[in-house]
Amino acid sequence: MTWSDFYLICFAVGFLFSLFSFVLGGLHFGHFAHGHGFDFGGGHGNGSTGTHAGNGSDEMSPINLFTIAVFLAWFGGTGYLVTRFSSIWFALGLLIAMGAGLVGAAIVFLFLTRVLISHEENMDPADYEMAGVLGRISIPIRAGGTGEIIYSQAGTRRTCGARSENGSAIEKGAEIVVTRYDKGIAYVRLWEEMSGE
Repeated sequence: MTWSDFYLICFAVGFLFSLFSFVLGGLHFGHFAHGHGFDFGGGHGNGSTGTHAGNGSDEMSPINLFTIAVFLAWFGGTGYLVTRFSSIWFALGLLIAMGAGLVGAAIVFLFLTRVLISHEENMDPADYEMAGVLGRISIPIRAGGTGEIIYSQAGTRRTCGARSENGSAIEKGAEIVVTRYDKGIAYVRLWEEMSGE
């Protein structure tokens, strides 16, 4: 096996891992044998943000499967080009290839952490809790029937089917408060009743 073959294999492995992780949305091996094992997906925990449940850290490790794959692809590609199309000493070619691999992995890691993973945009389930939401009746609620409400949540205007909590009729335009949410239906009371006016 020559150096160019070695670099070509590294490039192929890195490129295939990068392609698979891109197509499959990333690989996550989580807790390996109930220990902390290897976490190539950038974090593990019980949330959807990739956080570590133990210490609240939301930092992505610079050594993860994706950056390793990118390192191998850049290392192999650069090493193959240097050894195949130039006559420099193999150790210098190895250093150039390692430098290119580190630069490529660093660029991809910085792109992942600075652009794709926004720490300010993580979704919080409490932001979407229906109980306590203020809104207005857009389609009147008949006595014992169903109507519709309009409300704002997470910066957008939304609608939802609604019933009166006590079964009474509520006219269009009345201000309401959602008291509970069950099977896609908001159960509401008039704001005047809740506020004591």
